[in-house]
Amino acid sequence: MIELYDNMSADSADLCGLILKASGIPFRVRKDSKGWGIWVAARDFSRARHAVDSYFRENRPSDVVDPNLLPEQDHGYAGIWTASLLAAVYAAVLRTADIHAVWNDFGASAWKIMDGEFYRIVTALMLHADAVHLLGNMAGLAVFATAVCHVAGWGAGMLMILAAGAGGNMVNAVMHESGHVSIGASTAVFGAIGILSGYQFLRRRGVPGKKAGAWLPLACGLALLGFLGAGEHVDLAAHLFGFFVGIFIGIGYARAHKAIGPLGQGVCLVLCVVVVIGAWAVGAWLHLI
Repeated sequence: MIELYDNMSADSADLCGLILKASGIPFRVRKDSKGWGIWVAARDFSRARHAVDSYFRENRPSDVVDPNLLPEQDHGYAGIWTASLLAAVYAAVLRTADIHAVWNDFGASAWKIMDGEFYRIVTALMLHADAVHLLGNMAGLAVFATAVCHVAGWGAGMLMILAAGAGGNMVNAVMHESGHVSIGASTAVFGAIGILSGYQFLRRRGVPGKKAGAWLPLACGLALLGFLGAGEHVDLAAHLFGFFVGIFIGIGYARAHKAIGPLGQGVCLVLCVVVVIGAWAVGAWLHLI
């Protein structure tokens, strides 16, 4: 007899055995230190392989290997920790003598950003108008930031979300070039949605039989943008720009097709913290001199 398959799990061996039995092909199942094996007579080898391959081709088309799929990462509920940080910043701002002065000094003022105060594209993400505004963005980050970090890891994921949010604020400032001011983490929330949409888009594009559905994640992201990102006193442009910047970041991460290890995750997280603290430090220094 000749070995048809080797190193199989017990369940896989049972399934292959059922397929061969239904096809009227004699076989034997053997177990060794590496797993289970299926053995058939040499004269039946080609017929047995065809029977098994035909079964999986007809009954399990979704099991095509995804060449762009990266391994799942340790996310550590990063979105929840980030949401907690937003709450802490909000509480600290409430203790200041003049909340509106903080918004004026650290909000995403379009003309001040264009005048060189780039720290605002980061600090504005951590300011909120009221508790409802804060809670909505906390919920968004808890869900979507955690999802991004599940794909990219806790360090790389948060760095990409920060880049998407800051990038969205930057593009918004360039487009307005006026006294327009915006605050809130919602640009980063929609940046996270964009990252997920872009990542899934490119991932599906590389899978045979799924290219037609590659646009579905982008459509779903736009639907979420319309459902969650519109309303009274909402900066829809910032949400839209954050979303599109996130798409390009997500596509870039998927195209890199390389998971980031623990050391790289740590470096990304440190860089993220340095950017946030540095932005607040620069803003505070500019308003003290």
